[in-house]
Amino acid sequence: MTIDGFLDGGIVVTPASPYNGLNWGHLFTDRANTPIFNQALFTVQRPLDPKATGIDYGFKFQTFVGEDARYSHYLGQFDYLMHDRTQFTILEAHGLVHLPILTEGGVDVKFGQFVTYNGFEVIPAKDNLFYTHSYNFNFGPFQHTGVMTVTHATEWLDIYAGVTSGLNTSLGWAGDNNNSASAYGGFGLNLLDGELTILGFSHSGPENPRQLDPNYVGWPWGTVGGIPAQCACNPNNTWRYYNNLTTTWKPTENLMFVTDISYMREDGWNPVTNAAGVSRPQGADAYGVSQNVSYKVNDAIKINGRLEYFRDNKNFFVVGYPGYFDTVNVAHGYPNQSIAQPAGQGTSYLALTLGATIAPEFPKMPFINGIIFRPEVRWDTTLNGAAPFFGWNGNKRTQGMIAMDVIVPFTIR
Repeated sequence: MTIDGFLDGGIVVTPASPYNGLNWGHLFTDRANTPIFNQALFTVQRPLDPKATGIDYGFKFQTFVGEDARYSHYLGQFDYLMHDRTQFTILEAHGLVHLPILTEGGVDVKFGQFVTYNGFEVIPAKDNLFYTHSYNFNFGPFQHTGVMTVTHATEWLDIYAGVTSGLNTSLGWAGDNNNSASAYGGFGLNLLDGELTILGFSHSGPENPRQLDPNYVGWPWGTVGGIPAQCACNPNNTWRYYNNLTTTWKPTENLMFVTDISYMREDGWNPVTNAAGVSRPQGADAYGVSQNVSYKVNDAIKINGRLEYFRDNKNFFVVGYPGYFDTVNVAHGYPNQSIAQPAGQGTSYLALTLGATIAPEFPKMPFINGIIFRPEVRWDTTLNGAAPFFGWNGNKRTQGMIAMDVIVPFTIR
């Protein structure tokens, strides 16, 4: 069993000085020109033995306090506990079982609450190349409650199959914003003696909230039953799909390329009314590709780059959340102050990020493992003339920034 964690905080300097203090297209780094306490993360775990030939057990419990918790809640679970930008959340709480069945490699079962398998980037700051995140990550899935099985079919093929309560949801009335489960599946390829890995995942199921609060404090523009009118749908059977294909290639010991491709689809929203006066949703979709490269100069320095294109076809997925609880209010179906671009239109985003991971030699100290600096410069623009970014006197077509965070990892056991 291991017990460890880290502290993480940083700042994003945005020369345009957004009038509302918001960096558009960001979540964990959405505050401009102000220090951010991102995460104080704590993990207790016993991983499965990858060489186990019999039954094996494990678990993982991971929690953190920080401003990133605003976007990392399970519904109905500590989501309104702290009325501040700094909040508390449980990130993972699940059990693990290895079963020596079906194949020589057996089957691993994960049950409880766990982070998504989709995409390259993750919520724990220490495990990413950059301080800021891609559009693929920010507006994709984060966490799930459910069961996931991994069948080790061969030495090079893993098959994933599971079921969840949805996206960032738990269980029960306050924890699941509709009454339907979601399907989760994928595959993993381990090729060229581990130098090339390909992961493909799809999470599909209803995600729109059906507000059943007896006091009806939800969707003020909704209809009887708490269904948002703009959805023009039945939340219990209107599906949303998140798909990712992530390829990691390590041609040398020091060089790594990662390509993350995403496609998202929502079956509801953007209604049109026919001649009979019946509204039907057109739906919305988005897709993107993020190309990452990392080169290890020496034991202390890595140079990182990321180029991303992201297309939000109906301006449905990319949203800003200025308030403490806007994210969970949207998911619950409560009134909120979230900011979106004009519905029914589309925006094409291009983002370039250059940065470094610097871990200088650090004096030996009890529990403290060192210190990590991640400086970066980032430039975002649109390719279709849209102006979603904020400046001091209005909206802009581009957004430049200089950012850096500091991570202090620690180990207790």
